[in-house]
Amino acid sequence: MERSRRLLHVLGRALAEAAPTALAILVVNFFLLRLAPGDAADVLAGESGAATEETLAAMRGRFGLDLPVLDQFLAYLSNLAHLSLGFSPRYNMPVAELIGQRLPGTLLLMGLSLGLALALGLLLGALMARAPGGVLDRVLSVAVLLFYSVPGFWIGLMLIVLFSVKLGWLPSGGARTIGQNLGGVAGVLDRLRYMVLPGLSLALFYVAIYARLVRAAMLEVRSQDFVRTALAKGLSPAAVTIRHVLRNALLPVTTVAGMHVGGILGGAVVVETVYSWPGLGRLAFEAVMARDFSVLLGVLLLSSLLVLVANVAVDLLQAVLDPRIAVRP
Repeated sequence: MERSRRLLHVLGRALAEAAPTALAILVVNFFLLRLAPGDAADVLAGESGAATEETLAAMRGRFGLDLPVLDQFLAYLSNLAHLSLGFSPRYNMPVAELIGQRLPGTLLLMGLSLGLALALGLLLGALMARAPGGVLDRVLSVAVLLFYSVPGFWIGLMLIVLFSVKLGWLPSGGARTIGQNLGGVAGVLDRLRYMVLPGLSLALFYVAIYARLVRAAMLEVRSQDFVRTALAKGLSPAAVTIRHVLRNALLPVTTVAGMHVGGILGGAVVVETVYSWPGLGRLAFEAVMARDFSVLLGVLLLSSLLVLVANVAVDLLQAVLDPRIAVRP
């Protein structure tokens, strides 16, 4: 009962901080996008090859682009109040429906990349912390520094060259095998084959960060008095490492991981473009090129909400790992 009360306290505090943040993001995103030159009518007219002033005026009137900025903002708020993200001039369909088609792909890619980054980062960091200054520590330090330094798009291209072109093990792009309506286990395995390379490309940069962070945190925790006390009581080194050292070392890792959700979404723009992955990142890039601000606003709003939800989840996880967090003011 006490633990549930603590978690509810943490949840309420996190939600109270997230609500004004979400409102500020909504306002800033809307007015910043309105400073960009051009609109969807200009792009559509350019693609058609020719358009009269009357045609442009009719298109702007149809999508509300001719209204004053404040009226457009009020209309946007009205749409949100009715659980609508507006209508896309470019795709000629509701924005919510369009995002709903792309959201699962991005969530799958984010989940896979973040899971890979955390798993590999914890493993490499623990190995580096076993013998600091040793050969393994130095070799792994150079390796993770290489992952951190190399641009993500270059890693993606090199993975395509190696695993798709040279070895032929994995597909170079797309989300599933075209022309095969696979279901069940076969469908899941087929989807995973297309997710490996983009997920790995997105994860390698963060593997370096988590590995260095875990190494530093584990070395710091090992010097604490409670670790020496646990060893003096006769606990095995493996038990002390897992139950005491690694658990406390997870606190900074979870904090940074929550902050990296937004970075992963931003990196997904490049990775999804390189691998032709149908997700929100690629949709946002297409919306920018088409000046489709309705779609871009929807993507930005949803991405911001995902980051806020991730940070609330991190607060709850840290309260579970360290009960002292729940009673902090």
